[in-house]
Amino acid sequence: MDEGGSRIRRRVSVRKRNRPSLEGVFAASPATELKHRDEEKEDEEMVAGSRRRKTVDVQPVEIIDSEEDMFGDYDSFAENSFLAQVDDLEQKYLQLPEHRNHATDHATEDLCSESDKQNTLNVTAVGDCTELNIDDHTKNESRHEDVSIEPEADILYDVPSSQVLFFENLHNSSSDLGGPSTEEKDWNSSCPKTVNEELLVNSREQPQQTVESSSKIRTSSDANRKSLKDHLKSTMTGNAKAQTPIFSRTKQLKETLLSEEINVAKKTIESSSDDLGPFYSLPSKVRDLYVQFKGIEKLYEWQHTCLTLKSVQERKNLIYSLPTSGGKTLVAEILMLQELLCRRRDVLMILPYVAIVQEKISGLSSFGIELGFFVEEYAGSKGKFPPIKRREKKSLYIATIEKGHSLVNSLIETGRISSLGLVVVDELHMIGEGTRGAILEMTLAKILYTSKTTQIIGMSATLNNVEDLQKFLQAEYYTSQFRPVELKEYLKINDTIYEVDSRAENGMTFSRLLNYKYSDTLKKMDPDHLVALVTEVIPNYSCLVFCPTKKNCENVAEMICKSLSKECLKHKEKEKQEVIMNLKNVSGGNLCRVLKRTIPFGVAYHHSGLTSDERKLLEEAYSTGVLCLFTCTSTLAAGVNLPARRVILRAPYVAKEFLKRNQYKQMIGRAGRAGIDSVGESILILQEKDKQQIATNLDDIYHFMSGTLFGVQQKVLLKEKSLWEITMESLRYLTEKGLLRKDTMYGSEEEFQNNFHITKLGRASFKGTIDLAYCDILYRDLKKGLEGLVLESLLHLIYLTTPYDMASQCDPDWMIYFRQFNQLSPAEQNVAALVGVSENYIGKKASGQAIRKKVDKNIVNRLYLSFILYTLLKETNIWSVSEKFNMPRGYIQSLLSAAAAFSSCVLHFCEELEEFWVYRALLGELTKKLTYCVKAELIPLMEVTGVLEGRARQLYSAGYKSLTHLANANPEVLIRTIDHLSRRQAKQIVSSAKMLLHEKAEALQEEVEELLRLPSDFPGIVASSTEKA
Repeated sequence: MDEGGSRIRRRVSVRKRNRPSLEGVFAASPATELKHRDEEKEDEEMVAGSRRRKTVDVQPVEIIDSEEDMFGDYDSFAENSFLAQVDDLEQKYLQLPEHRNHATDHATEDLCSESDKQNTLNVTAVGDCTELNIDDHTKNESRHEDVSIEPEADILYDVPSSQVLFFENLHNSSSDLGGPSTEEKDWNSSCPKTVNEELLVNSREQPQQTVESSSKIRTSSDANRKSLKDHLKSTMTGNAKAQTPIFSRTKQLKETLLSEEINVAKKTIESSSDDLGPFYSLPSKVRDLYVQFKGIEKLYEWQHTCLTLKSVQERKNLIYSLPTSGGKTLVAEILMLQELLCRRRDVLMILPYVAIVQEKISGLSSFGIELGFFVEEYAGSKGKFPPIKRREKKSLYIATIEKGHSLVNSLIETGRISSLGLVVVDELHMIGEGTRGAILEMTLAKILYTSKTTQIIGMSATLNNVEDLQKFLQAEYYTSQFRPVELKEYLKINDTIYEVDSRAENGMTFSRLLNYKYSDTLKKMDPDHLVALVTEVIPNYSCLVFCPTKKNCENVAEMICKSLSKECLKHKEKEKQEVIMNLKNVSGGNLCRVLKRTIPFGVAYHHSGLTSDERKLLEEAYSTGVLCLFTCTSTLAAGVNLPARRVILRAPYVAKEFLKRNQYKQMIGRAGRAGIDSVGESILILQEKDKQQIATNLDDIYHFMSGTLFGVQQKVLLKEKSLWEITMESLRYLTEKGLLRKDTMYGSEEEFQNNFHITKLGRASFKGTIDLAYCDILYRDLKKGLEGLVLESLLHLIYLTTPYDMASQCDPDWMIYFRQFNQLSPAEQNVAALVGVSENYIGKKASGQAIRKKVDKNIVNRLYLSFILYTLLKETNIWSVSEKFNMPRGYIQSLLSAAAAFSSCVLHFCEELEEFWVYRALLGELTKKLTYCVKAELIPLMEVTGVLEGRARQLYSAGYKSLTHLANANPEVLIRTIDHLSRRQAKQIVSSAKMLLHEKAEALQEEVEELLRLPSDFPGIVASSTEKA
């Protein structure tokens, strides 16, 4: 406050520098009184008023007054101290006539100070919550009222009391400097909450007591100031008392307790004791977290049996198989937590699809933050090879099949495979499915061969050749037919429904006839009676209809909606409109015409033609009951968890291939999920014709091949060739490709040995996990690109990173191809000429003319796909690019995802070949652009698992512009700020952001320590070790 205004000085009592123990802090102390003094000053220019002070009831503890003279009668150890000299000089100055008024004020100030010393009482904390109000009708009176204040959350549990004094002085100083003399200060604004209100929490358990006291000392002056000596002493006192805030004692106690429980659990696991501790050899906090995050209070009987198996306790490899929805994943999670927390080793979890990886990342990030381990995503273009070597915390790697293979390769190469304590494989039956199955088999074979201490856990709902898998993985087997919800399987032929019964002679028994009135028009539209089957359950229950093709999904959804009553439109009408609005928002104002017609009825289709944003929104709407019916393809069965009361299989086909047993089991497994339905039903629609169809040296390399699943099954798969012959043919193929080099070593005239060594190209293919069919083509394309790499735009780099396998499936629209080619700049058209595609060729194809010159079809198709990707990066709108190239938006997004993943692979490929050094910096940035395909400012937000483009845009508009913002966000504030964000989603976003931030901080810490660490080959160390030897 300025010199012309009245000054009211408030006494603040704080705690001693040496804090008492917890018991001392919370112990009750005798009540004391807090006395206040009103100091009155006269000013002709100010309006007369009275001041009223409100004080806060507090519980005192043993402390010392903040203004008590810590120096006693001494300013320093020397008699002629600096403070003494300053004081003498000031006294001489004040004796001059023109300064006597100031001296009078100073004396009055000292008197006030002395009075304060005599009347100061001990309290725990007083903040700027004291309110000073002006009363226009009374003067020179002070009244006291009790004010009750609700304590806030314990944010600064243990802030030193000296910091209270610091904040108060800061507040008063800013008031003195900032306010004009004629303004009345409103003291109703409270002090910073982070200090004063939080300090009140320390005494929330104590009864608060009210004290009222006042004393009046009248002084009159133009100014009020302290001597320079007092200012210096006050500053020195503040410096002596100042401390940095310490962490919450409650939090420290919890962390200590968790650490002790983990140590006990570790000893329990290492011993042969049958005592499982609080929760299957894990701390009790794990059990509490499962209750808090997943609502799981008790395990099923089979889960308890499986976790207590002798083979599991002895860390033997294990395969277990149960019906879908039986709770397989929970067993795997508990085993993973045992490995991370008790055995202190890393864990790899392999899942089939990117969507499931991201779902699992979101679910386990909260556990990682609470229990102190990292959850790292290895899917698409994400993942670091080799993974960061952590100092203390361990990592849970959640990966797709391909990324899991790359991760294992990098660990083997760096000699860190033994750090992997456990590998969990979900959907183990995929080991027999084409290329991906071969990659999964190779991953497991490498682990078995290189690390004898890594445990392998495999789980699946459908396993046919269990004996072969047991032999391959050297594993024990556990199975159970337990299902928490009963599943009834039915077949529908014409109007009759049969129940599947293995005890019956032909495998089924009659159940009932369909009783639904069909008009002649409806019979033609719905010959399979789908409408009759779905209306028995919707809209009150959910239903899934699996269709053979994507187009069939859309047609069936429209057909069902035409037959549904208008009553379905009223069911959750407002929520359905919100879904439509959200779909428009994430698609830039566009909306699929089919979804626009079906969503009001609670019906939608679900297949790979949808974008990721659309799929996520529709899945959320289905999970919350807004949508009650999905028409979908078989990919949903192996995807995210979308349960249903009834599952209908439109036909026993996937595309044109007859349905396999494991595919059938996956689909019907979606019916009757635990905790949601009391019963589940599956109905397979059949025609009469389908009824009966239901149903390093050569020796070491050979030794390795014998241990693969192929080696186990070779006699059945290839009877005409031996395993030795197949091994030799494979080595010959790899040598011809330039991936291996054969060296023959002769021992004597008749003895020789063939050794195979990996070439640079082979190592690059291994590092980049490039398909062996394309590795030599990729090398040739990159080599040719160096001769005339066009960097005026991204088109040339995009062409080099366009996936080869998608080019073979592409069928270009030649008119669109020609139109897009003509829109390119001359430099961009030069890219087409460099790769071997001329404008003349595209023009003739567009006009339908015959072409004599042969051009590689794969190159032409690949360039067409690179045009799509290039346009997409420029426009960042899938809908507009979909219309421009007349392709489904889902296909374009699949192309984008595949290109991002392949770009990451090409980057790792180039890192191993010195001649491709120029690509390293270029491909790193391109990979990031392909991964997110958004504006640059949204990329940091989209690094968080579960945040797609639409959500990232919302968060950015709300002010959350970085990873740090999200990590420090309050989920409750996010719910209020971001439209259509559920509490569960908000918590997952914050948890994922915190996990990602911790990972980055840990990586930087590792880098710092690596820089400061003394090298192992330091000359002095080498010399001393040599002398000792």
